[in-house]
Amino acid sequence: MARKLLGAVAAAFATFACAADTVTNAPAGVKGALESEAIGLLPANGMRLETGKCGNCTVPKQGLWYFENDVIAVPRPGVPVSGFKPGVDRESDVSTWAATARQEKLAHPSVVWIGAPSILENALMQPGAKRVRTAGGNEIDVKLVPKIATNLSYANDATAAYFSGREVRMRGAVEGAEGKQAFVARTIWPSDYAFDPAKMKTGPLQKTADLSTFIREPMKDGSGLETRLLWERHPGQTRDWKQRPVLGFVLNGAQGDDDESLGGHFAIATGRIGNKGEWADWAVNNFYNLDSFSEKGIVAATLPMDNYLMDLNSGQQYYRPSYMLVAVLNNERTAAAYQGGVQRVFNHFYRHDFQYRHASANCAGISVDVFESLGWHIPERGPSAPLKSLAAYAYIAAKDRSLQSGRKIYDYLNEEQTRLLPAVAFEAAGLDLLQIVGMNGKAERSLTPYEQQLRSDVDAIFLVRIPQIPSSRVTGSAPVFSFDEFQSRVPADQADWKIVPVEARPFPDTMRDASSPHEDDPAPVPGPIAGIGVFTVLGALILWRRRKQAKAAKKQAAPQKELVH
Repeated sequence: MARKLLGAVAAAFATFACAADTVTNAPAGVKGALESEAIGLLPANGMRLETGKCGNCTVPKQGLWYFENDVIAVPRPGVPVSGFKPGVDRESDVSTWAATARQEKLAHPSVVWIGAPSILENALMQPGAKRVRTAGGNEIDVKLVPKIATNLSYANDATAAYFSGREVRMRGAVEGAEGKQAFVARTIWPSDYAFDPAKMKTGPLQKTADLSTFIREPMKDGSGLETRLLWERHPGQTRDWKQRPVLGFVLNGAQGDDDESLGGHFAIATGRIGNKGEWADWAVNNFYNLDSFSEKGIVAATLPMDNYLMDLNSGQQYYRPSYMLVAVLNNERTAAAYQGGVQRVFNHFYRHDFQYRHASANCAGISVDVFESLGWHIPERGPSAPLKSLAAYAYIAAKDRSLQSGRKIYDYLNEEQTRLLPAVAFEAAGLDLLQIVGMNGKAERSLTPYEQQLRSDVDAIFLVRIPQIPSSRVTGSAPVFSFDEFQSRVPADQADWKIVPVEARPFPDTMRDASSPHEDDPAPVPGPIAGIGVFTVLGALILWRRRKQAKAAKKQAAPQKELVH
């Protein structure tokens, strides 16, 4: 059912998609989704629009399967494409590739989720958000893509008021005949969401806790971006960031209507700052569980930033606030290395060479692992509560009558926090990057070649706070920074949690490859728990045996006493 609901929305746009990159018979201001665009660090002219049903695409079929009825971009013939090495794990593949490909140009991703075939930019939203005035002075009706039935909320009058009077950039499709055309918007991006380096206020961290404080603070002005410059290599000089490459760390907050989302979400973005401070075309590498249908229509993919944040169904800003830490670079190599590495990981991911796991391989863990494979060793903070996990396993397994439930809580409490919690990954990476570039003097550790490149290439680091878009959804908040904080924010009885159920999306056996690394599911009973159980049983057996021996000895001694007596 969920697949049909998502497919209906996607198909509404897929019918407009074709191999052409330009739009004909469209109102002035409307262009093809790849026309004069970029996908992160790469110009989009190396890609072409297709759907997942593409019959002549040379990219892995597994990636196409997830976008069967949706608009995607795939590489044109003859351009370099990111590959993968069959039969090896993702970390080894990225490490080996990085050791030999540092001087190569960035290859194209196999698949980019575009979602819609057209872009209408530089359009002024009219009152009520039902019409826009194009840059050429013409007006055109605006419709919104239908709400996915499983989505809990959607754009409303508050959304219309938010966009009214603003210049916007929209992804969507033109509907109707000439004279009665409308633009069906899937994504609405405010053009004033732009960075102005000259006006960016400097505010270095006074202490490490200032980074988490920035995230926890409420938005000062919910209508636009808030920025804070943490560090720059050349203070006092003119900040000319036009077309500068960037490496962005994206942290999305907690939803207000889903207790399972309090940990937030994490992604890494690459791209260039536009001539007017634009960043809607940055490439975001978004990992989600492929084995279930998101109630909002989210699919794990590389996708443009405006899609990631502002899609009317799947956009992160429609259900929580977000935060970014952006490293402005003087050389694209460190960002290109990450993008090239993560594109290989996506090829493995779509093939099911590894599974998305909420504790050990989630959005934060997979992203951090790419940096680890490249040579950036973000300092670890250790597991949340390894000792508490033993009691938690027993309690949850007994309460839920499920060893799997016990195993889940055990894994959460034993996983490295920078891989488990998006907020901790964001904070740890940000603080270490500031240390690497020498904000507090010399780096405290010996740097790897990749870390040395970061030290050399980063010219500035700034923070961004992005408001939640008003809609019928309840307001979200900052994500949790610890398991204890998570427990303090959810109802004590799990039966009272607000949870959004999702439908499973089984991966077809026909898509599996025999060369894929075998990945066993964790045993229901963890090794330490099993060890404790074995020792407990052995202890009980030894105690029982000793008692039995003592009892036998006492029984044997009783007649001897009678003879003496």
